[in-house]
Amino acid sequence: MTNHCLGEGKNMATQVRTDSAPTPAGGYSQALVVNGLIFTAGMGPIDPATGQLVGQDIEEQTSLVLRNLDEVLRAGGSCLARVVKATVHLADLADFAVFDRTYRTLMSEPYPVRTTVGSTLPPGMLVEIDFVAVVDGDR
Repeated sequence: MTNHCLGEGKNMATQVRTDSAPTPAGGYSQALVVNGLIFTAGMGPIDPATGQLVGQDIEEQTSLVLRNLDEVLRAGGSCLARVVKATVHLADLADFAVFDRTYRTLMSEPYPVRTTVGSTLPPGMLVEIDFVAVVDGDR
């Protein structure tokens, strides 16, 4: 199948790749920078060195996911403080209070807008998050 769109031949996105965050498990990028924004893929609590799911509870897993996302954001010229939109998938919405408390320790005010939903995640995965953030300077 051929994709045809306006501006074909002009790549409007710059791929972001870092070994400090989990390697994509499929046909997607860790993040793309487009028009001064970085869009990350959804990330779960995967150890970048081993590729293994880690963390026994929502607090541990949320902290690791945010650290992984921060690595991707930094590789793309941004950081957690520049996040404007977060989408969060929780395996169990009963974990929301602990998730939110952990999230607030690593994110700063004004907090990004956020959508949080209950989702069926792979076994053992309690949280997945993706971000949209502003990129520093011209990238």
